[in-house]
Amino acid sequence: MLTPPRGLPDDALSSLLVREWGLTVKSLTYRAVGFGSHHWELVDTSGSRWFVTVDEPADADKLHASLSVAVDLRATGHTFAVAPIPTVGNQPMLRHGPFAVAVYPFVDGTSFDWNAFAGPEHRQATLDMIIQLHTAPPIVRRHARVDDFAVPHRDEVEQALKQPGPDCGPYSTAVADLLVEHAEPLRRVLARYDELVLGSRAEPVRAVLTHGEPHSGNTMRTPTGWRLIDWDTVLVSPPERDLWLIEPGDGSIFAAYADATGVLVRPSTIMLFQLRWALSDIAVEIRRFRRPHTGTSDDAEGWEILRSVVTRID
Repeated sequence: MLTPPRGLPDDALSSLLVREWGLTVKSLTYRAVGFGSHHWELVDTSGSRWFVTVDEPADADKLHASLSVAVDLRATGHTFAVAPIPTVGNQPMLRHGPFAVAVYPFVDGTSFDWNAFAGPEHRQATLDMIIQLHTAPPIVRRHARVDDFAVPHRDEVEQALKQPGPDCGPYSTAVADLLVEHAEPLRRVLARYDELVLGSRAEPVRAVLTHGEPHSGNTMRTPTGWRLIDWDTVLVSPPERDLWLIEPGDGSIFAAYADATGVLVRPSTIMLFQLRWALSDIAVEIRRFRRPHTGTSDDAEGWEILRSVVTRID
């Protein structure tokens, strides 16, 4: 996110980090990176650096389960997984009011933007990590939830397509006009998504442990190898949930995955996850603008995401 969360001042966060992780805080600096979670860089009194994330999850239990999988991955030798540092109570995260706080080792290396793979080697390295994840031993799945194929906040989209939301901020009118203009295409896409889900549920045997967002922005190249970050979306799900984000469009990643695992990629399931990604973006931002908002930089970014995805899905 681009702005710190309301209701969690730095001094309160520092106190949590001292009490629950035993850290000694020399400095705590907000980092406006990514979009979805809040991030800080922490430097302790010994000079060590840590990365702190704060979320306001709709389902904190789901986040806890996902991060527990990352911890288990790391514990079983899957060093590509950048897992959270457990609290003094051996939990992967801490709940504090509406917030979920997690602490990670600070990773030195090269980061990448969204949809900006550096070339075939980068894609192959990401695929290699995903194959390790998909074929991880059963014990790593012990905390993982099974994908229910739900679109988060879908009810908000369906309600917004029936009637405009309240005038609760500077983007309310623009959002209402956008949805009126694209209402029928959105309804068709929702119906098509439901059809694809029915087809995928008919083959649960294909489900594997998936990351959910292995795009280039969640990869890092370090002196000791490639890393995969942001494990808050882990689910047991069809392999296509990960693969569509790595494939360059020529089928090479799908073919390489089939060669390595013996599992053929289903185009219809690829479409399912492409549509869910778009619908999830739409739903999250519609939910934002159907509530009081003031026009912050996060709101501006959310409006651009909503306008772009709705127009493209049309």
